[in-house]
Amino acid sequence: MKEIIWILSLLVSPLMLQAQHQSIAFSTEKNQLNGGLPLHSETPFYIEGTLPPGIKRVELKIFKSNKNENQADFYFWKAPYQSSPKNYEIFVAYPLRSSDNYTLKFYFYSESDTEETASLRDALHENLESYVQATILAGKRGTQILSRPNAMLDHLNEIVRQGLKNYLHPLDQEFDGFSDVVKQKIDQIDGVKLNKARFNLLSKKKDPDIQDQALFTDQLKQELINLLKSETSQYLRNQMLMLVDVRVIENYPTENKPYYLPLSIGYAGTYFSGNFNNLDYGTSAFGGVSIPLGNKKFTKVLGNASVSTGVFFSNMRDSNEREISGPLIGRPIYVGLGYSLFRVLRFNAGAVLTATDVDANIQDVTLYPFVGFSAEFSLWLGLRK
Repeated sequence: MKEIIWILSLLVSPLMLQAQHQSIAFSTEKNQLNGGLPLHSETPFYIEGTLPPGIKRVELKIFKSNKNENQADFYFWKAPYQSSPKNYEIFVAYPLRSSDNYTLKFYFYSESDTEETASLRDALHENLESYVQATILAGKRGTQILSRPNAMLDHLNEIVRQGLKNYLHPLDQEFDGFSDVVKQKIDQIDGVKLNKARFNLLSKKKDPDIQDQALFTDQLKQELINLLKSETSQYLRNQMLMLVDVRVIENYPTENKPYYLPLSIGYAGTYFSGNFNNLDYGTSAFGGVSIPLGNKKFTKVLGNASVSTGVFFSNMRDSNEREISGPLIGRPIYVGLGYSLFRVLRFNAGAVLTATDVDANIQDVTLYPFVGFSAEFSLWLGLRK
């Protein structure tokens, strides 16, 4: 019983070690990562650090230094509600590639106070009002909008998004744009003719003059401005998170991983001819090397697949008792595709190059299909990727 428990512990312990992800530290004071050592590669890891005073959110972008930032992996940490932690920890879930350089960007956000939120709101209101005043004019034939209604709505949305560029909503709610009520008001203004101003309370004359036209246009603009202010104030009702610092580390290396050559040893069956009722086949143990089609840390399907080549350890005989050997080294040579079904077991299928030896002459060089299973082992070559 003790021997069984000891064997099981040997099998389980590597899995437990693999599940325990390592942590590295980032120092904001020194702008130093992992004490100057390379980053972990081909495995997830944690980045932890001490929070500067008032920081409530930390964001991280990681991308290859020779790639565009738009291809960056994005991670973040956020402080729990009404808490003031002293440390943060970000889990880098997507492994980094070995022997490569990466750029890391850290973004630190603090919670804006009441005064800062009010300043942000006032700035947005002022920019929105200035745009409306400059875009909607009173003309002789009616209200004139210098932009199409849809374009005007896009411009208003962009003004808010640009104003919020360095701010985040505490609930991660992005500004989705102004509502259909605002769009309807813009469409209404675009379709108004100022001769309708005679029905407005601001006009006491049967035919409005230029002053009445301006007053009526101002009234329409103010209604739109009030809607814009109301919706932006609704979005800013909570204290926003304000970007206060950005730290960048460029061209930071990852650790080198040794290269392992997979070796396969297994048993296969080779089909010569016949059908299920009269099957002609041979069997033999085989061994060879495998070349993975991908890194299983990054792509599961191609990472588990490989191209294999090697030799059968013994010659085979067909139903006519002819010895089936190989043309080059006197043994059948195989080339095939393999796929890992479990951590060690691999299914193989491909073709075997064979020949027959007649009076010391090699004849009937033929390719036959084969299938088999093998166990795979990794041989460390001492090389670096």
